[in-house]
Amino acid sequence: METTGTPTDTCAGPPEGNRRPDGADKYTISEVAALTGLSAHTLRWYERIGLMPHIDRSHTGQRRYSNRDLDWLALVGKLRLTGMPVADMVRYAELVRAGDHTYGERFDLLRRTREDVLSRIAELQGTLAVLDRKISFYGDAGRALASERTR
Repeated sequence: METTGTPTDTCAGPPEGNRRPDGADKYTISEVAALTGLSAHTLRWYERIGLMPHIDRSHTGQRRYSNRDLDWLALVGKLRLTGMPVADMVRYAELVRAGDHTYGERFDLLRRTREDVLSRIAELQGTLAVLDRKISFYGDAGRALASERTR
């Protein structure tokens, strides 16, 4: 990812627990799998399809992930939860790697995803309202039946 004098994309949020200090943050693929809940297979696939930035390697060729890579994986996890298609996530990763001149395109992609999430939230709120009405109905009916039995 490009580093310039402009603000950097801080990914999904603040670092999560059990991280090593920057500079000592060389995690193996199995450590990253344990920290993120992703399988080693998924991590390799993310790298293969271009969803992950270049991952450093040890002198023996083993992957070595950094705290920044963990931040990126946290963002990817959030994007997955939005329902964003993998192709769009890969496109977003390409845009980030391309540099600051892609801010507008990144903005548009994330804004569209946000609109999709808000639409799904509204659908789910309608569904929740139906469930609440049914639960209330059955709760009232159950109390009425119990009351009838005790007479």
